[in-house]
Amino acid sequence: MTHPPPLRVVAVSGGLHRPSKAAALVEHLSKLIAAEVHCETQLVELDQLARHMAGTVRRSELPDTVELGLAAVEQADVLVVATPVYRGSYTGLFKHFFDFIHQDALIDTPVLLAATGGSERHALMIDHQLRPLFSFFQARTLPLGVYATDRDFASHALHNAELLERARLAVERALPVIELTRGTEARPARAIVAA
Repeated sequence: MTHPPPLRVVAVSGGLHRPSKAAALVEHLSKLIAAEVHCETQLVELDQLARHMAGTVRRSELPDTVELGLAAVEQADVLVVATPVYRGSYTGLFKHFFDFIHQDALIDTPVLLAATGGSERHALMIDHQLRPLFSFFQARTLPLGVYATDRDFASHALHNAELLERARLAVERALPVIELTRGTEARPARAIVAA
């Protein structure tokens, strides 16, 4: 009896620094998914790619380090994304990275949305900014987003019990959609499309 291949779960952190609260959040969410679903996880940290993308407007000009990150996202079966809130929205770096993603690459890909911010004032950014961005890609944004504030972390690790429960519930609500992906088998790796 052959087992289906593991799902490719790719986490994207839009954090601008290391260590990053956004990275800690997507890693935690990815681990929760991995505890429930046979998968391989990969983390793409945009702060590590920023200097390679600076001033680049065409995908063909990008170095391999960025291309590998883009290809991982385009070939993901499940995406987990988080960005710090910057001026009420995602960071420019986060948008710049996703501007290079082919517009058809994420069709029907489940995406778990998350964000970090200094206070709860920007919690609706997930629904007002991130959800429309991934709707453009025709991705399946998962029902419950996860928003974390500075007080939810201790030494860049999640520690707030309410946030941990919200993360658990977000993954629990995501599992039926993720299982639909499993039902159609992991998608074959897509060719990298130059933009």
